Amino acid sequence: MSRIGKNPVNIPQGVEFNVSKDNVVTVKGPKGELTLAIDDAVSLDIEDGVVSVKRRNDSKDDRAKHGLYRSLIMNMVVGVTDGYKIQQELIGVGYRAKVNGNKLELALGFSHPIIIQLPDEVKVTADTQKGKPPLITLESHDKQLVGMVAAKIRSFRKPEPYKGKGVRYLGEQIRRKAGKAGAK
Repeated sequence: MSRIGKNPVNIPQGVEFNVSKDNVVTVKGPKGELTLAIDDAVSLDIEDGVVSVKRRNDSKDDRAKHGLYRSLIMNMVVGVTDGYKIQQELIGVGYRAKVNGNKLELALGFSHPIIIQLPDEVKVTADTQKGKPPLITLESHDKQLVGMVAAKIRSFRKPEPYKGKGVRYLGEQIRRKAGKAGAK
């Protein structure tokens, strides 16, 4: 039995959980609504506000999908109740971030600013304090979407190992390398 797949998912108060006949799960809560198409390899049992994921047999593919769909359903429930938040900091001289509506404008040391049109489901704020690197905060009810947006922002200037400059997640540790050894 999958260790992750056998754990039940508790549905909190104020969250609607529906499964249609064509195996589409819809979760609606205070933060928003998410849908997911479930594979035929797994089935869902809903009893007293608890969802259990069962698999049809013990093939390797079905065992993998058992834990996968349980995790996806749990992420949906947590997303519509609490939401997800990712923070990134811009380390480097002259690196700036500015928010205009649903657009994020980044100055990352290139000759031009980088303008990113964000999805409507993602809320972004940029905080700049004197003496601290600029901080970008992404919030959404969809874990996958907010993770993809954060990865896209990070891909414009990944942290480099010599000076540590670039876009990094808050609290991320960068393995630093020694530079050139001086002349003897």
